[in-house]
Amino acid sequence: MPHLVIVAAAYAAITIGIVSTIIQFVRLLRDGVEGVSLATWSLFVFTSGFWVSYGVLSSHSLEVVLGSLLVWPFQMYIVSRLSPLREWATVAKSALFSFALMFAPIFLWGWKAGVYGTGVGMTLMRGPQFVELIKVRRAEGVSALSWYTSAACSGFWVIYYAGDHLWAALLATAAAGVASGAIGVLATIRHVQARRDERSLVVTG
Repeated sequence: MPHLVIVAAAYAAITIGIVSTIIQFVRLLRDGVEGVSLATWSLFVFTSGFWVSYGVLSSHSLEVVLGSLLVWPFQMYIVSRLSPLREWATVAKSALFSFALMFAPIFLWGWKAGVYGTGVGMTLMRGPQFVELIKVRRAEGVSALSWYTSAACSGFWVIYYAGDHLWAALLATAAAGVASGAIGVLATIRHVQARRDERSLVVTG
């Protein structure tokens, strides 16, 4: 794969990743936090820490570092809006989960094991958001577009990792991208249901 294509895919992924996070950031500012999962966004913060570490210490990739470093402040702000001090147990569980799957394998078996563990973590960490959307009928705070763009971002990272032959990172990112797309679909369903409920209230009112 031509080097220019690999680099272009990486910077497309970085740009889309920033856009995806900002979309959710703006939605949260506008519509509140209803339906947004503290567990999932706490895990995003810890996962970004992993990818920054991986980019600096293992792959030596500026693109990988930028991909997480530039969205970190937005992720942290979203978490700060979800009452992390009151729900400290959720944050603590997220931290323990991240250490067990992402960081502990590095010390035991090396960076490749850490990346595979992160792949499992990146997929599972979307679970709380998916469950939250199943539990609630209204999810004004959740941006379906943000999750769709997150899935698109994963697609460009897959191209980048394929070009650099980073197969562990490719599999990790591909699995996370599929999970992001599924959340986007469920969020869309919830928004459609909410609009139908509002129309029903108008008609019956």
